[in-house]
This record gives sequence, C-alpha cells and structure tokens, in this order.
Amino acid sequence: MTERAETPHDAERPHDGPAAPPAVPHQDARQRAGTGAAEGTAGGAHEPAAAVRPSGLTAAEVAERVARGEVNDVPVRSSRSTADIVRANVFTRFNAIIGVLFAIILVVGPLQDGLFGFVILANTLIGIVQELRAKRTLDNLAVVGEARPTVRRDGVGTEVRTGEIVLGDLVELCPGDKVVVDGTVTESDGLEIDESLLTGEADPVHKRPGDTVMSGSFVVAGSGAFTTTRVGREAYAAQLAEEASRFTLVHSELRSGISQILKYITWMIVPAAVGLVLSQLLVEGDDPDEAVRRMVGGIVPMVPEGLVLLTSIAFAIGVVRLGRQQCLVQELPAIEGLARVDVVCLDKTGTLTEGGMDVAEVRPLDGADPAYVRQVLAALGGSDPHPNASLKAIIGAHPPGGAEGWRCTGTLPFSSARKYSGAAFTEPGGARSTWLLGAPDVLLPPGSPTLAETDRLNEQGLRVLLLARTSRSLDGPAPVADPAATTPAALVVLEQRLRPEAADTLRYFADQNVAAKVVSGDNAVSVGAVAAKLELPGAESAVDARTLPGGREELAQALEEGTVFGRVTPQQKRDMVGALQSRGHTVAMTGDGVNDVLALKDADIGVSMGSGSEATKAVAQIVLLNNSFATLPSVVAEGRRVIGNIERVANLFLTKTVYSVLLALLVICSQVPYPFLPRHLTLLGGLTIGIPAFFLALAPNRERARPHFVRRVMRYAVPSGLIAAAATFTVYLLARSHYTGPDALAAETSAATLTLFLVALWVLAIVARPYTWWRIGLVLTMATAFAAVLVTPFLQEFFAVRLVGTVMPWTAVGAAAVSAAVLEGVWRWIGRRFPD
Repeated sequence: MTERAETPHDAERPHDGPAAPPAVPHQDARQRAGTGAAEGTAGGAHEPAAAVRPSGLTAAEVAERVARGEVNDVPVRSSRSTADIVRANVFTRFNAIIGVLFAIILVVGPLQDGLFGFVILANTLIGIVQELRAKRTLDNLAVVGEARPTVRRDGVGTEVRTGEIVLGDLVELCPGDKVVVDGTVTESDGLEIDESLLTGEADPVHKRPGDTVMSGSFVVAGSGAFTTTRVGREAYAAQLAEEASRFTLVHSELRSGISQILKYITWMIVPAAVGLVLSQLLVEGDDPDEAVRRMVGGIVPMVPEGLVLLTSIAFAIGVVRLGRQQCLVQELPAIEGLARVDVVCLDKTGTLTEGGMDVAEVRPLDGADPAYVRQVLAALGGSDPHPNASLKAIIGAHPPGGAEGWRCTGTLPFSSARKYSGAAFTEPGGARSTWLLGAPDVLLPPGSPTLAETDRLNEQGLRVLLLARTSRSLDGPAPVADPAATTPAALVVLEQRLRPEAADTLRYFADQNVAAKVVSGDNAVSVGAVAAKLELPGAESAVDARTLPGGREELAQALEEGTVFGRVTPQQKRDMVGALQSRGHTVAMTGDGVNDVLALKDADIGVSMGSGSEATKAVAQIVLLNNSFATLPSVVAEGRRVIGNIERVANLFLTKTVYSVLLALLVICSQVPYPFLPRHLTLLGGLTIGIPAFFLALAPNRERARPHFVRRVMRYAVPSGLIAAAATFTVYLLARSHYTGPDALAAETSAATLTLFLVALWVLAIVARPYTWWRIGLVLTMATAFAAVLVTPFLQEFFAVRLVGTVMPWTAVGAAAVSAAVLEGVWRWIGRRFPD
C-alpha cells in the first residue's frame, strides 16, 4: 500500500493542556473514492503490506503515563451518586413544608399531632434505601456490560477496561467496536467508520493510516488499529457526554406528569394555607395553640408527599427486579418507555435466531469442482481476521488449513450496505483469482436460474450465500456488485438456530396488542420462513425492502400493512423507525449488530443484546446481558406495573389533596374551626392512602400503559375529592348543630372523621379493582384497623376519636353510603365518556 502524501485531517495537538473539541473529520464521497483509487484500496479493499506490525506501548511506558495521569479516567455513570440520591430524597419542596409544620407541632404539642413528621422521615429513609439498592444493582450490571477494548502492549493484544487506556496506547478495532477515545489511525485493513452519531452523515468513512478517529463513532467494516491522542475528559465524546448528562435522554411522561401535578398543587396550597391560618386564629382566638394545631391539620393533607416517594420506589424496585434477570436499564425512564411501546421492530439475527449458524451443505454450480470450492472457502475464511457469524460457520466447516499455498493479496470486508465481502488470492500454481461471498440476489442478475434455486432454499428458512468468481478488481473506485463480471461457483447453505423462547415472546406481544415487525438484512423469503416457524401472523407475505417506497407517508403505510421485511439496509431501518413514529407509534428496536445502531438510536426505546457490538450497547437504553429475547416481556411487564400502579396511587393521593383544599376553603368561608387535628389526618391518610398505596404500587399490573397521565388522573381525583369534601363538611355542619357543651368540638370532629374515612375507603375500594384475594384483604384490613381505633379506649384517646350517641354516627354512615353510590356513578360515567 502506498503512503498518503497529504497531511492528516487533524494533526495531533499537545495534550498537556485543555483543548477544544476537534472538528469531526469527514470527506465527501468523491474525495474518498478518488483518494482510494489513487492508493489502489478504494471501497475498503486492502493490499496487505509488508510493514512491521507496531507493538504498542511497553509496560514501563504504560506505568509512566499512569503516573502522569494520562489515563482515560472518565467515570462510568450508570446511575446517580449516593450524595445525589440522599439529596433528592431529603431536600424536597414538600419535605421542607412538612418539616416546618412538624417543628410547629413540637412547640405547641401534643406529640401525637406530630406523627406525620415521623411518617415522612420513615418514608424518606425507605426511598433512600431502595434507590441505593437500585444503584448497587445498576453499578454491578454496568461492570458486566462495560466495553473492554483490545489494546496492544508489548506486541500482545489484551482486553482492558475503558478506564485503563492511556495516552499513546495502540487500540485494535474490528467490526462492531466502538471508538472509545480519540486517536490517529495506525493500521487499516479496509477500515470503515460510521461517524453518523457525531456528524449526522450516513455514509461510512474509509479510514487510512494518518486519518483521525473520534470517540463516539464505531466500526462498520474492516479492521485496524489507532494510537490514542486524547483520553479522559479531553476526548470528544466525553465532552459531548458531559454536556448531555445535564438532561434526561429518555422522556418520562410519568415523572413530567407528576411534576406538573405538584406545580398545580403548590399554587393551590399557598392561598388555602394562608386563608386557613387567618381563619383559625380568628375562630380559635382564645386558644392559639388549638388554632395552630387545626391550621397544621388543614395544611398537612394537602401535600401529596408520598406520591413522589412511591414513584421513586417503584422505579428503583423495578431496576432491582430486572437486574436479577440480567437486564441492564441504562436510563431509568426506559422501563416506563417500553411499557408504552405499541410497535417492536425485531432484528432476525441474534434476536429471533441465535448468533451462531451451521453449514448445512455446499452446492457447486455450473460444474465447479467441489474440492476446489472447498479450498476457496477455506482461503476466504483465513483471509478475514474478524469474521462475521456466516464466515465463522464456514470456517467451522472448512478450516483455513484446507487452503495450503493460497496467499491473500487483497480483501474487501463485509458491509451491511454491500451485502457481500471479497478477497483476492494468488493460488498455489501462481494463478490469480478474485472471489466474492454474499447475497445471491445482489451478486446475480435478475432471472438467473440460480436465484430460483436460492428462493426454494430460502422458503425453508435457510440462509443462502453465493460464492462467485469476479473479473473485477477489488480496488476499483467504489466496489459494487457487477453481475456481468460474476461467475457463480457454489451456494453455501446455512442453517439458523431459532431461539427456543422466541415463539412464546412473540405470542406475548400479540396478547398485549404490541405489533411485532421483523426487520432484517437477510433475504425476505428466508426471513419470512423463519418468522413463519415462530407462528408470527403475516410472515407468509414477506416484503423485500428494495421495493419499499421512499416517501415517509408511503413507507409508513407499507409498514402498517406488512410484518416481515428483508434486505433492509441500515439507513432503511432508521427510516422505518421514523415512519412508524410519524404515525403516532411508540417504537422499540432490538438488535445486536452495527447495522442496527442508527435505528436503535432513533427508536423511542433501543434494546441491545449483551453479546452485541459495543456500538449497539452504547446507544441502547436497555441491554439484555443474558442475550435472552425472553427477558423483554419481563421489561414490558415491569414498566406496566410501574405506570399502572403509580396511576392508581396517584388517584388516592390527589383525591386527598383535592378534598383537603376544598375543606380548607369551606372552613374559611364558613368561619368555623377546622374539623380535624393532624393526628386525625395521619390516621386517615395512613389507612386509606399511605399503607395501601405502598402495596398497590408494587403489585403486578399487566394493563397497557396509556398516554395523558395527568389528564386521566385529574378526571377521577377532582370529582372524588369534591364528593368526599362535600359529604364530610355536610356531616360536620349537622354535627355542629346536634352537639352542644364543652366537648362538642371533639364529637363533631369524630363524626366528620368517620364520614371522611368511609368515603376515602370507598375510593380505595374502587382504585383497588379488579379484585383479587389480597386486594379485598387489603381493603378489609384497613377497615378493621379503623374499627379497632373506634373500640379501643387507648387508641380512642390517642387519636382523639370518640363517637358520641347514635344519631350522628349513623348519619355519617348514611352520608358515606350516598357518597359511595355517587362515586360509583361518576367513575363509571367518566370511564364511558373518556375511554382513553
């Protein structure tokens, strides 16, 4: 190979001071093609050179650089730090409000009116512990799934952790590898780098010695090595990551919805609290301590403090549960995102089928000598230092030792865009030959008899490669298949191993109304046959992606109608994701190869296999470390559990907020004492919301996630809170006219407490549906606990709840029964009127 005469794109800058992010190098197609032609290596072809192979740094040089701090020391941030977790759980807006109110109660007493403070403390500690558990799980899984690049030191390639790379290291690259630091290419064997994640340019860039490679790009074809020039925080991708880390990459409707609700609640609490303070000081002017207690009793239930806590706990426990199944959630909201998915795009290889394949048979064509064909296949296997799955199967059947005397003089690495690879040889007798191995329908002209035979094999679910001799050189300006210059020699038939769990997983998605689309680069007929074996509906009508329309709207329509798509290019996969999203679909994409990276990045949720390329794992939000497609239903179920259950408990918390604000407003307008002390609302909140919400938030829930979280929750919470407040205040006013004497206020409060408990318990009973034995038991247990308070003298005194007479208690029960009937009617009407 001739040396490049021109200066490299980006000369190495001094590394002893901070540097601005370098411009990402890219050339237009004509530059790449023209320069390659001059070198005789265009299109990724490589003429083996006799140059001495660099040995990399020595152990002493590595130690010296480590001592100088020239190490790739960018921390792996798989989760929030411990300090962040503690800060997020302790220093919240509502904890501050509750803390001030708790301090006030500690001054005026008694202690039982400050129980809400201890509840908040316990809840905060629970939240911290659960998130720390989730952090430990994430950190441990991140170490398992961390990229381990190969670094050549003392002439030996060794896998190291990303953080152990030093300045000047020689890092080896092969297809699927992610470039983890910046550097300059030292070796190139048809090396093609995809820089689209940095530049947006879709075409791979051919890299030659002297060219710059940037962290964040990845290898799509060929192999090589580069010398690191920027490591740690000076690397380009590290600077981008530091900038991007300020934002959440996956949108969480649940979290943003709760934040929106809390913003509204804050605006409601402030005027209500101010009015309540003034009214109670006026009403209870002769007893300021009592006025303060009742004022605190009115403000505390307005704060839905447990809603944020339970959301964090639900996410954290979800992470721990998925971690036990070797599922790494790289961004927490991804759990929620996958639960909202209604279309999942599946790559066939590595997802529906296992990564490995077996050679079923080799069929010589046009009288080709079988022994000679075997030698060619052995030579091809020996020519590629980084074989893909198909070539590995060929190597297993025809080891390179079977091509003794064959000398490789040039190679063309496999590319997903090309659909074939090639190599040029000098044979033992001195003859020269050039061979291609790849997709028959790409290498052969339409109407070729060999294609008919290929189709018959594809219909059986077999994968077929064509071995063909070509008269064209591999070092042309831009190698493309030229059927006129191609002579078929043999068909290589490969058997694909179906994943045993794939059929059950596809059935799960069908049951959950999630459309599965198989998107593969393989022959459409073959992909359809594999999908048919897995009983995927629509598999019999496989579509060749080369016939798909180019317009987004037309493409979206074709995707809505089809299920299986073959011969899909990497760019088409990306376009398909965009087309489906344009129709309002939430799209998940699974994959394990470099051809899936662009689509994984653009999908709402990207799911990578643990054995996949480093590039796919880097852009995916979820990594299945056990490589099991069967884990996906667990992820979907976990997301649905989180979203569905948080929506349930949100109805409870916000119902409490609504009735608390309305009661405060009614009290202000009526100029009467607030009916409750803090201890009453601690009792009511614990039995009708706090304790049951904890169990409901962690219960199984297979209901599909729906959009418009805030709108749906408020539809139910507002009328529920209105009914509860109306019933409670009505009974309170009746009790005020019924009871007289010095203990009248305590009796009035007890009647109102009974009313509010019964109405809130009925809201809980509605939210707990559909009933199971434990849900019924939960509601009955809460009712029994309240009954125990009513009949136990110590608890009566502690919580200041003592029913007096029979008229008002039965009036409270009657009012609650009417309210329950109204609640049923309203909830059913809302369900029919707003089915979403």
